[in-house]
Amino acid sequence: MKTQRAAIYLRVSTDRQHAENQRPEVEQLARARGYEVVRTYEEQASAVKHRPEYARMMRDARKGTFDVLIVWALDRFGRSMTGNLGDLLELDRVGVQVVSVRESWLDTGGPVRPLLIAIFSWVAEQERARLVERTKAGLEAARRRGARIGRPPRRFDLDRARELRAQGQSLRAVAREVGVGYATLCRALGPAAAGDPKPPSAGASEVP
Repeated sequence: MKTQRAAIYLRVSTDRQHAENQRPEVEQLARARGYEVVRTYEEQASAVKHRPEYARMMRDARKGTFDVLIVWALDRFGRSMTGNLGDLLELDRVGVQVVSVRESWLDTGGPVRPLLIAIFSWVAEQERARLVERTKAGLEAARRRGARIGRPPRRFDLDRARELRAQGQSLRAVAREVGVGYATLCRALGPAAAGDPKPPSAGASEVP
């Protein structure tokens, strides 16, 4: 029996997550089934944004580069019900079987499979929507308590920045010199950023 060629698709949503958390179980599934892993696609991207590795995976699938696509879970494949259903059926059409570590029912064939895909994709989509709602509610509650939201203020030597600016250096050069972002420097300098000779009060600056 010919060894099936497999591709692995790994996706995390933020830089605080790691594809390495998914990799061991995905590779274990490939070994257990005797697949030959010929491609691995890995990216950090939201499911609702452009995913170049996902697009490359779909192109390779249509070319017949692999026979099986292994994912850790359906919500790593995507979180849109219609998107998941359409792409999974497209992979079926080009002869690529999708298997998931978390959803063994994806191996199920027959007319019930599209229904199961639609149901579980809808569940993943609803979970994402509830997560967004909880995050927004938590941020709003924190604001009402007076908590600061966002990154802490960036401190830098504003006097040094003014001195360099007075020497004729560009705003971007000054920003690099004092170790702060261009936009942050412009906010700190205020009218002085546009050449106003009247600077704000001296001292170290703290700009959000």
